[in-house]
Amino acid sequence: MKLLLCMMWLLHWLPLPVLGRIGAAVGSLLFLLLKKRRHIALTNLRLCLPKLSEAERTALARRHFQAYSRSVWERAILWWAPEARLRRLIRVEPAVPKAAMAGRPTILLCPHFVCLDVAGVATAMEISASSMYVQQKNDTFDQVLRTGRERFRPVRLFTRQDGIKPILRALRDGLPYFMLPDMDFGPKDAEFVPFFGIPAATLTAMARIAAATGAQIIPVIATFLPNYQGWRVKYYPAWEDYPGPDILAATRKMNAFIEERVLEAPAEYFWTHKRFKTRPPGAPCVYAHEAAEEIEIQANAAEPLAPVPSA
Repeated sequence: MKLLLCMMWLLHWLPLPVLGRIGAAVGSLLFLLLKKRRHIALTNLRLCLPKLSEAERTALARRHFQAYSRSVWERAILWWAPEARLRRLIRVEPAVPKAAMAGRPTILLCPHFVCLDVAGVATAMEISASSMYVQQKNDTFDQVLRTGRERFRPVRLFTRQDGIKPILRALRDGLPYFMLPDMDFGPKDAEFVPFFGIPAATLTAMARIAAATGAQIIPVIATFLPNYQGWRVKYYPAWEDYPGPDILAATRKMNAFIEERVLEAPAEYFWTHKRFKTRPPGAPCVYAHEAAEEIEIQANAAEPLAPVPSA
């Protein structure tokens, strides 16, 4: 691991177009080698984008592997490049909403796009914040990860084992909370809410925390700029009248918003995650090969759409 981190440190000196192309090439290779993850990605795409042809979904999955690999290698720039270089490479639209976030507790909704760490860096260069992260098994890598995320301003990092109290405390202290609620963490604290029309175990925590604290929701999405020129970080207007009296409806609004953003940059969403791992009672696993074959039969019966545009 130390050798790998040393190599990443050396690579951060490369121009981004060179490093990005290296990452994309590695991603193409991983698409061929990582059969299990490729199967997961294709299954998710069959479920969520059933009107695409199999050839279109395969091409989209390959682009996803390229994008995901790029994001890993380009993380070297996020961790070690000078702030001035990062400000040249990160295009923030319209700007980090510091005044809006200073006025009331804020949850930054940051779905699992491959460049989500860029959104964290763009925010951390301006203000302190808090977030949840997955503690890494390797202590050296875990320390590098934490240091990289905390190097501009103090950031409070929590694990899922810490529970909700540190999050509420951070919101009370005026720290915006980066929230990534669009993964399948099992049935606990989740409800089956449609995601691209498929029942998905979805955490209701964002709506519940917003209701308990009066926090506003400001979505933030990070994506690649064209031609390896950097990244775009877009902050959306705060949602009005959220969450309202219906927590399930509020959670459905969250999923619908993410769906819209996915269709804008489909290759950059985290398709290799088992988003539909937890199933409603009696429903079969969708990631078994037999289930995938049935999905393909249904997909082939649908009328194909035009190809999804490249990210």
